Amino acid sequence: MKLYKSLTIIILCLTLTSCGTNINEEKKDISIKTNASNDAFTLGKDLKLSISNPKNHKIGSVSYTLDGKDIQSSETLNNMKLGIHELVASFSLNGESTSISKSITILNNQTPKIYTYTIINEYPHDQTSYTQGLEFHNGELYEGTGQYGGSKLRKVDYKTGEVLKNINLSNEYFGEGITILNDKIYQLTWKKGTGFVYDVNTFEKTGSFKYGESLEGWGICNDGSKLYKSDGTEKIWTLNPETLAEEGYIQAYHNKGKVVELNELEWVNGKIYANRWNKNGVAIINPKNGAVEGVIDFTPLHNMVTKHPKLDVLNGIAYNPDTKTIFVTGKYWDKLFEVEITEK
Repeated sequence: MKLYKSLTIIILCLTLTSCGTNINEEKKDISIKTNASNDAFTLGKDLKLSISNPKNHKIGSVSYTLDGKDIQSSETLNNMKLGIHELVASFSLNGESTSISKSITILNNQTPKIYTYTIINEYPHDQTSYTQGLEFHNGELYEGTGQYGGSKLRKVDYKTGEVLKNINLSNEYFGEGITILNDKIYQLTWKKGTGFVYDVNTFEKTGSFKYGESLEGWGICNDGSKLYKSDGTEKIWTLNPETLAEEGYIQAYHNKGKVVELNELEWVNGKIYANRWNKNGVAIINPKNGAVEGVIDFTPLHNMVTKHPKLDVLNGIAYNPDTKTIFVTGKYWDKLFEVEITEK
C-alpha cells in the first residue's frame, strides 16, 4: 500500500510538472499584436490589440492592462506620458490563468520648435569652475561644480564673478546639479548615489539623501513644490522634497525617439530646460508627459569664450525671475551669458 501511494504521488508530481512545462512552452507561441510598426505610436493615435495564436492553443477571453491599468482592445492614446510602457495580456491557457507582456513606445505628435537667442549681457565667470548646476535665488546666483577634488558649492556675484561664499565637497564626491527650494539647497553627486542638503543662508549641511532607482545624479530643478532629477538617461524623476523619495518619472521623447544624457535642469515658466551632456544645446521639456517641445542651439557661445586645453561644453542654465532672462555658461568657461529666448 505504501509503495502504491508513493508511485501515485510521483506520477501526480510528474503530471503537474509536465503540464506546467507545456503551458510555458505553449505561451511561447502566443504574442500580443498591435497595429503599429515596431509597436511605436504617436500621441493621440489609436492602439488596437489582438492575440497572435498561430498554433491555435486553447485560450480563454483576454483582458489587457497598460502600465497596470485596465484598457480595452481598442484605445486612443490621449493624455499619456511619452516613452516606453508595459502592455500585459491576461487569459487562461488550458484552464490555467497566465499572462504575456510586451513594450510599446509612445512618441510625441509634434516636431520640436526651434528657438534662438539674443545676448543681453556678458559677465566674467571663473574659468576653473567645471559648472554642473546654476540657479538664482532672491536675485543672487548659486553654482555647483564638479570633478573629484574640485567640487564646490558657491554663491557668486554674477556681475563681477566674485565668489561670495564657498564650500568644498570631500574629494570622494563628484558634484553635480543644484536647486533651491524652501531655503534649502539640494546638491547632487554623480556616482555615489548621494545628494546633500544645505541651509541656503549659512551653507551648513543639514542632511543627505540616497537615490532610489535612478542610481546616478546629474541635474536637478524644482517647480516650487517638488523636485525633478535627471540621471543621464531619458528619464527625469520627481522627488518629494520632504522625504526625497522618488515618486515617479517622465521620459523625454520627441516625435522620432528618446532624448538621452539629460544633464543640468532648470524650471522656466512651467517647462524644464535641460542641458544635454556633450552637446551645446538645450531641450525644452513638458514636465507632464516628457514631450521635447523645443530645442535651443547655443553652439555659437562656445566660440565666444577663451580657448584653452580644458575648455568643455555648455552646461549651466539659470532663469532669473527678476530680469525674466536666462543665464548660461559652460564647463571651464570664462564667461556667463545673459540671453533672451525667442522662437525662430
